Amino acid sequence: MSGGIKAGLLTGCQDRPYAFGLAMALASKGVCLDVIGNDDIDSPELHRTPNLKFLNLMRSRRQISSQAVRLLNLLAYYGRLIRYTAGADPEILHILWNGKLELFDRTALMLYFRVLGKKIAITAHNVNQGRRDSNDSLLNRLTLKVQYRLCGHIFVHTEKMKRELCQDFGVRERAVTVLRHPINNAFPDTDLTPADAKRRLGIKNGEKTILFFGRLRPYKGVEYLLDAFERVSANGVNCRLIIAGESKKGSEEYFEEIHRRIISHPNREGIIQKIEFIPDDEAELYLKAADVLVLPYKEIFQSGVLFLAYSFGLPVVAADVGSFREEIIEGKTGFMSRSCEPADLATALQVYFQSDLYKDLDARRREIRDYAFAQHSWDAVAELTRSAYEGLVKGNRS
Repeated sequence: MSGGIKAGLLTGCQDRPYAFGLAMALASKGVCLDVIGNDDIDSPELHRTPNLKFLNLMRSRRQISSQAVRLLNLLAYYGRLIRYTAGADPEILHILWNGKLELFDRTALMLYFRVLGKKIAITAHNVNQGRRDSNDSLLNRLTLKVQYRLCGHIFVHTEKMKRELCQDFGVRERAVTVLRHPINNAFPDTDLTPADAKRRLGIKNGEKTILFFGRLRPYKGVEYLLDAFERVSANGVNCRLIIAGESKKGSEEYFEEIHRRIISHPNREGIIQKIEFIPDDEAELYLKAADVLVLPYKEIFQSGVLFLAYSFGLPVVAADVGSFREEIIEGKTGFMSRSCEPADLATALQVYFQSDLYKDLDARRREIRDYAFAQHSWDAVAELTRSAYEGLVKGNRS
């Protein structure tokens, strides 16, 4: 294991599970890492692990009610970030997520980093989020192209994402590393059993439990899942549906539509709603109470929720979009739905509930966990990331 590499990990003050997993794994590889985040990213491990230094540059937005104070808090964060990078030891800046001022981050901030002589890596969790969210534009594509061209190296999660990055944005293949999305290791996993979790949520024995977990956003197709749930219930399947997650700011109209659909749903008594932010230590309750996670997405590149489900041994039914087909082994870790349309989702759910995977779920949970941790280890991600860092330090700009 070679040391001496110093990097700054810019989290964008979001996605604590990924930031935590990567930071801990890189530290174990001898990388000296400054983790740049806020209260939401912070954790005790980041302060007591050798090679890690956590820098809290912004108060959590959840602690601030005033819109004006939030704006000042955001501007103060950018001021601290600019000062940090001006005097920071790390030669490499690794951007996990951009900040709230997306266009500024992609252009002016990137140019500032380059003027300082920093080598830049970025993890493109979504190659083009605008296309995913159906709000793509020329400005969006141009600023993305600027950011990708100013990077020394780019990490993506699938071969399909790499092809899109190279074809749509002119990035050279050797500047891209594919990192299989690692398993989430930041969520507590106690001795709570699936049976106990069901009881805590008032789910009766024999009720097949379907879960939607994550933020409610238009591209996620929750309305299709509600219709599919109606179809499955009408076909005589004794089931419940859990919808757990907060409504994303900017998606208020979508949430209102979902709320209206739930109120008027023929089987609304069978729907459990937890429409709010789910703290890390509460996630296992829903993931263990469920018999299957459903991803009815209309468009996606890759989803961390899928791997979160795997980490709890929970099978997944997903619409055939993005790279889901690369990650779901039918009959072993879940099933694919031909599309996000309700009829297709309902068919896939019925296939699942009739399968040996569901019938032997208690035993299969351990198999799914073992498979996921073997195929999606943080150790492998850290090794490839450190190798890319070394290339940047040596001046082998791809």
